Amino acid sequence: KTAEDFGEALKEQKPNVVFVSPSCPKARVQLPALLQKFPTVEWVHAQSAGIDFLVCDELSATTPVMTNAKGQFSSSLAEYAMLACSYFAKGIPQLIRQKGAKSWTKFDVQELRGQTMGIVGYGDVGRAVAKLAKQYGMKIVALRRNPRRDTDEEKLCDVVYGNDKASLNRLMSESDYIVCSAPSTVDTKGMVNADAFASVKDGAVFLNLGRGLVVDEEAMIKALKSGKLKGAALDVFIEEPLPEDNELWELDNVLISPHNMDQTSTFMHEATEFFVNENLPRFVCKEELLNPVDKVAGY
Repeated sequence: KTAEDFGEALKEQKPNVVFVSPSCPKARVQLPALLQKFPTVEWVHAQSAGIDFLVCDELSATTPVMTNAKGQFSSSLAEYAMLACSYFAKGIPQLIRQKGAKSWTKFDVQELRGQTMGIVGYGDVGRAVAKLAKQYGMKIVALRRNPRRDTDEEKLCDVVYGNDKASLNRLMSESDYIVCSAPSTVDTKGMVNADAFASVKDGAVFLNLGRGLVVDEEAMIKALKSGKLKGAALDVFIEEPLPEDNELWELDNVLISPHNMDQTSTFMHEATEFFVNENLPRFVCKEELLNPVDKVAGY
């Protein structure tokens, strides 16, 4: 439905909450129009963690509080991150090739213990990855807007850098595995660029769990083809579905998933339960809402 589909009868009810699904077509256009038609709305909740499908200048200028479903998808993505690290550390592509060739050929594998994991975007997903990686005995280096180590989750990191270009390049040069979990915003678009991949440690593995637009795909492909990157595990892309003629399909050192590594059978149900059981009672009781979002920053 569009804003025009809601009649004056609803306006008389003074609606005060809007729940937005990421599957809503043209939500970026329709939500500001809806808020303009219903000025009584006090709170907008996104059923997803990312709000890039909503962010626009018109939304930034509106007054309602906005929240998201951050935290409902992180554990599955963290599990995938460790699987992807092990995929390359244990030579799973080679094992698959050898099985197809019926070849009993031993080779050395790598441990994750003692390796350095760099996390670009130490938000909820980044922290969930750090928790698991720490259990594997990995060193954690994180990049975030506020380089603090105050809370227990932040103290999982051995080092925390700010999000300037020099710090990103430093993280890339120090890390054996790099997890990009940054949201898509004006500031992060193309953040992991050619300079970053030029700085990357030889033989590193790159994982993107955040948003495709954060990464310069051409620069990444160049690093993969040259061997500068040992491999990449990608769940998100600039264009989705990934076109059949995209070169990434042809690279043997790339693990591709169709943006579904948080898509459990209950993931949207759980995200809705968070709205109904956690934040809605807080709203009714006029308590502080969980997961507030900065509409200007985009996360």
